[in-house]
Amino acid sequence: MSFCSRHSMNKKIYILLLLAFLFLITTFLVALCLGTSNIGPLKLASLFCNSNTEDTLYRIIVHVRLPRVLGALLAGCALSVSGAIIQSVLNNPLAGPNIIGINSGAGFAMLLAAILLPFHPALIPVFAFIGAMFAALIIIIISVSTNASRLTIVLIGFAISSILTAGINTIMIFYPDAYIGASTFIIGGLSSLTMQKIVFPALYIASGLILAVIFSRDLNILSLGTNTAKSLGMNVTFTKTFMIGISAILAGAAVSFAGLLGFVGLIVPHAVRYLVSNDNKIVIPVSCLVGGGFLIVCDTVSRILFAPYELPVGILMAFVGAPLFIFLIMKNRHAKY
Repeated sequence: MSFCSRHSMNKKIYILLLLAFLFLITTFLVALCLGTSNIGPLKLASLFCNSNTEDTLYRIIVHVRLPRVLGALLAGCALSVSGAIIQSVLNNPLAGPNIIGINSGAGFAMLLAAILLPFHPALIPVFAFIGAMFAALIIIIISVSTNASRLTIVLIGFAISSILTAGINTIMIFYPDAYIGASTFIIGGLSSLTMQKIVFPALYIASGLILAVIFSRDLNILSLGTNTAKSLGMNVTFTKTFMIGISAILAGAAVSFAGLLGFVGLIVPHAVRYLVSNDNKIVIPVSCLVGGGFLIVCDTVSRILFAPYELPVGILMAFVGAPLFIFLIMKNRHAKY
């Protein structure tokens, strides 16, 4: 590649990152302004500058909207990057945290933690990670030991997800008070978030995102194929397990406060790869920014679409994501699965 073409490519990458960042910031600010009480950007700025804690509008923004928008941002970033990692490790554009059971594994372990350790909220993301990692490792073990096709891996993921979802429903039947808002948790929603609920998951998500960016080059090597990766000196089994662990951290932390949100981790990284490139050094950060903004948009629409009633964002995501998933299957119908 010549210097001019390389310079042009780098310029394109910087522009894409800037646009994705501007998209995220814009959606964040608009989401804070929109709701049952709409406010303008100047009024929003004055509320934070004056910080009159007795002002009703200030309390609505700081204690209701801000935690919710931050939660949408964190969950969108985490699930999108988790999906990008899963798709690279499995070399499967139809894979995603919710599709292959990672979200369900996190949810099942999280409910167990709510029963066994109800007074230790900091440990809930840890249990969610363990559950997500367990589900992901099952998929990896089956795919490696049986040399399963990409479509078979998705079908196995559906089966594992169904089993774990049945486990979640069983816990809810026998322990209906195990988790407040469990029905919203199953659908996926952000309606009752507080800063206290997202502070611990935010630490896990930040760590996972940093690791994903640092080791994105390893994902590129994995995409070259097992034999090529081994010839380059990579320990393929360890690298796959490590990257799946990062994906599990991200998905588990997001599920711990946002519930079983679907399709974010499938649609966003796939769209980014289609529009940008397959280079994970680009896909990971762009998916992070676009995913955060995308979920903020979906949550904002779910808040205001049927106001004063509210539609859980998981329902809206299903309406949006399911047709797109069908489209992906149809688009890849000639692929060798």
